[in-house]
Parts: sequence; C-alpha cells; structure tokens
Amino acid sequence: MEVVAEITVRYEETDRMGVAYYANYLVWFEVGRTAFLREVGIPYRDMEDVHRIVLPVVEAYCKYRKSVGYDERVRIFTSVRDVKRRGLTFCYKLEGDKGLLAEGYTKHVAVNPDGKPRTFTEEVYQLLKRVEYGDNKA
Repeated sequence: MEVVAEITVRYEETDRMGVAYYANYLVWFEVGRTAFLREVGIPYRDMEDVHRIVLPVVEAYCKYRKSVGYDERVRIFTSVRDVKRRGLTFCYKLEGDKGLLAEGYTKHVAVNPDGKPRTFTEEVYQLLKRVEYGDNKA
C-alpha cells in the first residue's frame, strides 16, 4: 500500500540559491510517514499514547534526483517494507512537476517511552503486516 501526501515548498525551506535545502527532504519523509500511519488507521499519536510505542529513526537514506524550489508542490509517496516484531522500514518517493525529485527510506525500531526496546502490540503488528503486502483494508 502506498499513501500520498502533498506539501508546498515554503520560502524558509530554501537556501540562497532558491532551492529546497537538502535536509528538508528528511523532514518531508516525516510528513509522509505521519500521513501513512494516519491513513492506515493508527495515527502516530495513538501509536505513542495508546500503544506506548515510539519509532526512532536508526538509519536514513536519501538519493537526490532533482532540485525543487520555493512554492513548488511536492508529492510524497510512502509505503512500508520489512515489517518485523521490533521495527520496520518506511520507503519514500518525492515527486514534483519536474518528475522524481528524491527517493529514500528510514529504518525504525520500536521502543517504549523510556527508550527501551519492545515489540509492536499484536494489533499494530498485524495492521502493518497487512499494509506491507498491499492490503489497504487496514
């Protein structure tokens, strides 16, 4: 399953050359991740407050393809893979009017609010496994 979120590049997100600063792509990955979890039925706030699961990033990768400038629209395509009992990987594609802007991933581990490793609750694990394989009836 893939979820699409959209942002417009804000002036503050650009550098002196008028293009989006490279670190903002990781921020946009987070926008996609949050939209993905909300769309599949487990908003990040519920993940933390109800299920007591926090998902810190333990690895991030971004391959930059084309630049994007102020006031341009960016579509963030997000999916999951490698769902395990204690973590998962989110995959991203960023597209704009010029085509593919960037692609990458973030790997996450499940920890409790105190930062100690834990497993996903069965409900969260089963939901993530379903959407990993394309079942959008989460």
